[in-house]
Amino acid sequence: MAGPQKRRSGGIPRGLATTGPVLFSYGFRPFFLGAALMAIVAMALWILALTSGLPVGGSYGAAHWHAHEMLFGFAPAVVAGFLLTSVPNWTGRLPVSGRPLMALFGLWVAGRIVLLQPDLSGIGIAIAIAIDSLFLPALLLIFAREIVAGRKWKDLKVLIVLALLSAANIGFHAATLSGEHGGLAQRLAVSAYTVLIMIMGGRIIPSFSRNWLNQRGEKRFPIPFNTFDTVAIAGGAVALGGWTLLPESRLTGLIALVAFGLHIVRLGRWRGHTVFAEKLLFILHTAYAFIPLGFLAIALGTQDYLGANSVLHVLTVGAMATMMLAVMTRATRGHTGRVLAGSRTTTLSYASILLAALLRPAADLMPNHMTTFYAAAGLFWIAAFALFVVEYGPMLTRVRRVGLADR
Repeated sequence: MAGPQKRRSGGIPRGLATTGPVLFSYGFRPFFLGAALMAIVAMALWILALTSGLPVGGSYGAAHWHAHEMLFGFAPAVVAGFLLTSVPNWTGRLPVSGRPLMALFGLWVAGRIVLLQPDLSGIGIAIAIAIDSLFLPALLLIFAREIVAGRKWKDLKVLIVLALLSAANIGFHAATLSGEHGGLAQRLAVSAYTVLIMIMGGRIIPSFSRNWLNQRGEKRFPIPFNTFDTVAIAGGAVALGGWTLLPESRLTGLIALVAFGLHIVRLGRWRGHTVFAEKLLFILHTAYAFIPLGFLAIALGTQDYLGANSVLHVLTVGAMATMMLAVMTRATRGHTGRVLAGSRTTTLSYASILLAALLRPAADLMPNHMTTFYAAAGLFWIAAFALFVVEYGPMLTRVRRVGLADR
């Protein structure tokens, strides 16, 4: 179990804070709650922008603001919460907690506030962008320090993902300021998140599934990470690189089809059907299923069978948001000492995010009903994260309990 805060060289206190607000006693607490609230508010504002012309984002533009806040506001908060909790377990070092965690979370909140209405804030859009651009590099530096100090060189790939996200964020801002659509930066960010899911999914999904099956006396387990997984991740990374740089290329489509096949096989090796009874586990397999579906969507997009927005949303809402909600629910339960079992409320939140993931890409396929699909997908998205806040908010804020993962 992690102990109370200690002060290491450099004067940064580390370890689980035993005094002060419960919310800042562990990294997953503020960032998971903040991400969920951000998901609700940002989507509600975007719906209002579409239906009533609400000038959210000011001169940054409502459409650009929406895309940015989903990719560089909501998603990095989930990544921060997950890594701030997981990296100490990988490295054996004490976690960031207490005041340093407050400062990091405050930096993320500041970015959300200044971009909401940069013109009315009095600081101007350039300074607002500068403030927003600080969070991801700060996160990168924190994890670089931890991974290097812990000598966990195999985890350096996480730093590459964070570096790509930092670059994509700056690139998105630059494109927006020049009056262009940040399509390249968007695809780079989505690709980085997808690679992270491919890496971390291969670490947690078969492991968690094996543990659950073993407890029930099963003898057939998911196949652990081996050379095939390395090939699948490499193939997926190449396909995503092609999609990022040449989204309409037929060669990209061919590579994406290969990646589709590799990841269908990879998912099958994890025997997801055997854990259907436990929704906390089954949702991890379901979320990962959107990875091969995303590669199939990329391939269809190169043949003009699927629009660019549909391709994007298969990966963003399907793979990213569903996996993030799955990780948030499981990690919150595990690190607050709760039983690792999905409640009815949790299951309903999973159903809501899956409906949003299916409806949003479908909107582009049925232009005559596009507005209805947009609204339905947005409402299911809000419902998914609202249910999370209702059930998990008290766990994150009220009780300082020892987690199963810390025992």
